[in-house]
Amino acid sequence: MMTLIDQDIAHITRVMRPSLHGDLGGPILPPTYWRQRLYRLLDTDHLSKSQLCSIDSLLLQLEEFVRAGIPQRAAAAESTSHSEIPGELVSP
Repeated sequence: MMTLIDQDIAHITRVMRPSLHGDLGGPILPPTYWRQRLYRLLDTDHLSKSQLCSIDSLLLQLEEFVRAGIPQRAAAAESTSHSEIPGELVSP
């Protein structure tokens, strides 16, 4: 049985990378958004070892993306205030 946390991890796994690569305008959602989502999951009580490993893997993928030299347009999106991101996208 999949828990809500497992479902959230699976969702982030599916959409984080395409969202970071975005389109010609840059990332759809910036790395800071994904980092906050993942840290919120880490703050959850009673994560299993499998869940911790999945979240850690996603954080490593995120850091690799940032370290690989995101284009200037992505760097500009990184500084976007989260208040500018629509509310329905911010909630897990």
